[in-house]
Amino acid sequence: MKKAVLYLFIISLLFNIFQYMNSTKILKTQSKEIQNCDAKIKQVRDSSNIVYNQMLDANYFSLEMNDESMDYYENHSIPELTEQIRNELLSLNEAPNGNRLVPYDPINGNKFIINKFKILNHRWIIADVYSGTLRGEILIKYFLNDGKPTDFETVETILHHPRKPVQ
Repeated sequence: MKKAVLYLFIISLLFNIFQYMNSTKILKTQSKEIQNCDAKIKQVRDSSNIVYNQMLDANYFSLEMNDESMDYYENHSIPELTEQIRNELLSLNEAPNGNRLVPYDPINGNKFIINKFKILNHRWIIADVYSGTLRGEILIKYFLNDGKPTDFETVETILHHPRKPVQ
């Protein structure tokens, strides 16, 4: 009987030592996994901060990010104002000879129209213009009139040479 108790004691001691070693190994593995996950989380946060800062930089010149322009339009809703300017600017594309703000005549029957634009502040708009194969940019000065159409004036234009196909 004493031998059986001694054997049981030795077996339970060995079992406890095995459990301790196994638990320690599992704990170390999990700690390493947690450290790896923390490092990945930090990396993702850092990269998302970089992307966020790049987005802020990209929108630095925009009506929505310009406090002085926002103050200028304090009695207006910026989204409604932007939509009004958008509609008036793009409606000029419907003219037979193209948008009057683009000082170029139609080329090969293709009139110049405003493709895309960005309202920079309470006075300037930059726009991409396109005519079939040619494109360029124009800088537009605008003045919003309450109850009247917006006044647009072309300040500067640039026309790009068409790209030659790569052979």
